[in-house]
Amino acid sequence: MNLSTLKPAEGSKHSTNFRVGRGHGSGNGKTAGKGHKGQKARSGSPRPGFEGGQMPLYRRIPKRGFTCINHKDIVAINVSVLDRFEDGAEVTVDTLVECGIVKNPRDGVKILGNGELTKKLTVKANAFSKSAVEKIEALGGKAEVI
Repeated sequence: MNLSTLKPAEGSKHSTNFRVGRGHGSGNGKTAGKGHKGQKARSGSPRPGFEGGQMPLYRRIPKRGFTCINHKDIVAINVSVLDRFEDGAEVTVDTLVECGIVKNPRDGVKILGNGELTKKLTVKANAFSKSAVEKIEALGGKAEVI
């Protein structure tokens, strides 16, 4: 658990556009659903997250590092996996998903240079490592960045 992933429990938030205080016939007249007296019946009741003076949860949790909201989740694939394709085939992100090599491409696919490649392929992916490009082009193939 960290501060960037905190959110209200499922079903705990209700719509705020309910018309209250419109007479007995509405089912929410007189005290307008606030009951009789008490802190929550008054105007200016405590803000969300207030725990009656106890140190609130969002301040008890330690702060370590941060979660980058612009982070890209890249799927890494090794060159050795591409040997499944026939010689001269065109390998794209879609063909990798069809073959079951990649389940969810997320923000992109990067080809890494681990392993050996024995076939000439045209590979189209979001990113390549230097060694992957060298191994693909050494066999006469192409490494194209999408």
